[in-house]
Amino acid sequence: MRAVVLETAYGIDNLKIVERPDPTPGRGQIVVDIKAATLNYRDLATVTAPSGRLPLVPCSDGGGVVSAIGEGVTRVKVGDHVAPLFFQTWLAGEPTPHGLGSALGGALDGVLQEKLLLSEDGVTPAPAGYSDEDAATLPCAALTAWRGLVIEGKVKSGDVVVAQGTGGVSIFALQFAKAAGATVIITSSSDEKLARAKALGADHLVNYKATPDWAKEVRRITGGRGADHIIEVGGAGTFEQSLRAVRLGGKIAVIGVLGGFVKDLNVAAIFGTNAHIHGVTVGSRDHFESMTRAIEANGVRPVVDMRFPLDQIRDAFQAMKAGSHFGKIVVTL
Repeated sequence: MRAVVLETAYGIDNLKIVERPDPTPGRGQIVVDIKAATLNYRDLATVTAPSGRLPLVPCSDGGGVVSAIGEGVTRVKVGDHVAPLFFQTWLAGEPTPHGLGSALGGALDGVLQEKLLLSEDGVTPAPAGYSDEDAATLPCAALTAWRGLVIEGKVKSGDVVVAQGTGGVSIFALQFAKAAGATVIITSSSDEKLARAKALGADHLVNYKATPDWAKEVRRITGGRGADHIIEVGGAGTFEQSLRAVRLGGKIAVIGVLGGFVKDLNVAAIFGTNAHIHGVTVGSRDHFESMTRAIEANGVRPVVDMRFPLDQIRDAFQAMKAGSHFGKIVVTL
């Protein structure tokens, strides 16, 4: 089988396609033929920033078909369409060090391989009507948005949600928020991307290049009250704006670090807003299954913007680095 590997050095230019032996499932294990993978900013960071683990097969998000099962497997059968879990051992309950230490494409080899050996517990069925490509959009981006808004945020009809940018997490947040009956304010530096977000149901559009103080605009839109939920993907570069945009007692889901890791923190602004700030690192299998039920009930469909074959994997990562995509980037295997 083919696999994409970082062998001895990090960096997009060091991604190689190699041949590896086909895996054979043992007791409780399955083999998934990966048909498609999608890229997240986390995958770009894993490929470009030394983490101490080489060789490594990158990427967490895939979709495919169960092609072989080992002895004692009962959760799935050959021919099932599934998506691997981001965290292979976080099945339910609160996050634990053990669960968070089982991420594909990081602690464990990821999905950029034609045949993936997993525990039978490490997959979940794809939503009804979803292709393998569709399913590949869900494990990280969709589940992160779902947990941030629904599991932790408990979004409800009439709430106001701010989604930062138009990457995978924010577009899923837009879709889940609209399915819940919320009003969505979305930000971007591109008017063209904002127009595409409007077509998906975004209620208010803010170009943060034209309006750098977008928190003030959120306050204006909400009549001075502020937003109930902020999907914070910018990190240090946008967190202060999020604190100014959130309503008293509102919720900020801290998800990404696109704008940096560290910045001086105004602690007074946190307790002054009485904001609920929660870090969101994807979610459990239970969370995934609840998301799947909502996807099926509401007809949510993923937004795929770019597709690359496996032999153009470096180009796919360069596209992620450029940040020109809207929604998801797919790699077909």
